[in-house]
Amino acid sequence: MTVLPRHAVGRRTVLGLAGAGAVAAATVPGPAAAAEAVFQHGVASGDPLPGGVLLWTRVTPTPESAPGSGAGPQADVTWQVSADAGFTTIVAAGVERTGPERDHTVKVDVAGLRPATTYWYRFGHAGAWSPPGRTMTAPAVADTVARLRAGVVSCANWEAGYFAAYRHLAARDDLNLVVHLGDYLYEYGTGGFSAAGKVVRATRPAHETRTLADYRIRHAHYKTDPDLQALHASVPWVITWDDHEVANDQWSGGAENHTPGAEGDFAARVAAARQAYAEWMPVRLGGDGRIYRRLRYGDLFELSMLDLRSYRSQQASGTAADADGRTIAGAEQLAWLTGGLVASDAIWKLVGNPVMISRLDVGTLPAWLIPPLAELIGVPRNGVVLNLDQWDGYNADRERLVDALRAARTEDVVFLTGDIHMSWANELTTRDTGPADPAAAEFVVPAVTSDNLNDFVGTTALSGLAASLIRATNPHVRWVETDGHGYGVLDVTRSRCRMDWYHLADRTDRGTAARWVQGWSVGRGSAKLRRESRP
Repeated sequence: MTVLPRHAVGRRTVLGLAGAGAVAAATVPGPAAAAEAVFQHGVASGDPLPGGVLLWTRVTPTPESAPGSGAGPQADVTWQVSADAGFTTIVAAGVERTGPERDHTVKVDVAGLRPATTYWYRFGHAGAWSPPGRTMTAPAVADTVARLRAGVVSCANWEAGYFAAYRHLAARDDLNLVVHLGDYLYEYGTGGFSAAGKVVRATRPAHETRTLADYRIRHAHYKTDPDLQALHASVPWVITWDDHEVANDQWSGGAENHTPGAEGDFAARVAAARQAYAEWMPVRLGGDGRIYRRLRYGDLFELSMLDLRSYRSQQASGTAADADGRTIAGAEQLAWLTGGLVASDAIWKLVGNPVMISRLDVGTLPAWLIPPLAELIGVPRNGVVLNLDQWDGYNADRERLVDALRAARTEDVVFLTGDIHMSWANELTTRDTGPADPAAAEFVVPAVTSDNLNDFVGTTALSGLAASLIRATNPHVRWVETDGHGYGVLDVTRSRCRMDWYHLADRTDRGTAARWVQGWSVGRGSAKLRRESRP
């Protein structure tokens, strides 16, 4: 049985390295140069497979080659993958050419590596080596895996604070992976969305991002953060996008934060944002730009990462949330998700879910318990809901998914969720699955820095009352905390899936401490949640 503590070598490392005799020789850089000037944006890895991993960096070959400038020369960048931190045993190497047409970013999809193995990697140009990164390949599909831990994060707004959550995760010695659930960056101009109205640190560009150059500059600015760089260099990431990578409350044909005409063509804005994202993020996208995908970790779990922005119907209120033709995932993606969950033979079926799937009712009695009432007073069958940007605004898709899981008797499904800027432990129920018989579990992580309920209402007393009211009206919400910023740590074993929540003392202080606040788990064969003591 393979146990995967952070960067440990799995049992399959005793096997020979595939293609070892054909490993490329490293290209030796020329005269010395300042690494800080050449590699200003760090290194990253992502989407680990049993035999490979995606590596990323950005090179600045000349001063005029600034992000978003469209200027600068073509540059040859050396890359190396090593079996040791000293780079004495190079197992893969090569040279990648980049230039202004891709904003001088470099992405290398390395193959021929061993499963469940730790590697170190670096990039070289003009005599300078980048800081080294450390990564880990996934176990082979047939491997029996005992355990895996992942950091889980969402909603990192530069202007609202420092990325101390990333620093705390990077300092841990037990992570195999980071799962980022979207809102990696925010599109607003300075002051557009800050820390309860206060700009902690100004973003670049100062105006709202709308063009390709804007989005490139914004991505580059985020990747100058030292704590973000540290976490990227520490472990591989699996990421998806939510709305702010383009514009707030995005849907397939527009966004709340996009004014047609005054802000140009929305399709052109999406294309610009997606191109910059593809260049700057360590993620594999399909040939059509599709980001939803599935990764496997031995027999322990499959992770399905969703895109809930590109295909969704426009947000709507009232009974429109029940309309059968409305979709949050799109028919093709929903069929892919449903079919994958039902067919999976992995112990755990994890879903990287950008927006909350669990109901959030605000009436004293959920309307879904009294179907005629929904017709009489004009509220969705699911009940009166707060946030129609979540799955609550797309009841038909949620019911189709849950009905399919029920019909196939698919168990051990866990949704990992971001977006709502608060911490939740939920049991997934619909009109046909009451609190006694949930269909899946959901763990929602807080924002890294973005405003939460306390930041909006201004007092802890009111936000605490809101949490009590939410729990009273929603028995499937086992725990909710509306005030904290921070991160989650997911601990997956063969018998249970557990999330621990950690909150920061002060998001506006880069050196702030983090504390454990709660732990919840779901056991194999049940979607009922159980509160856990501190690990």
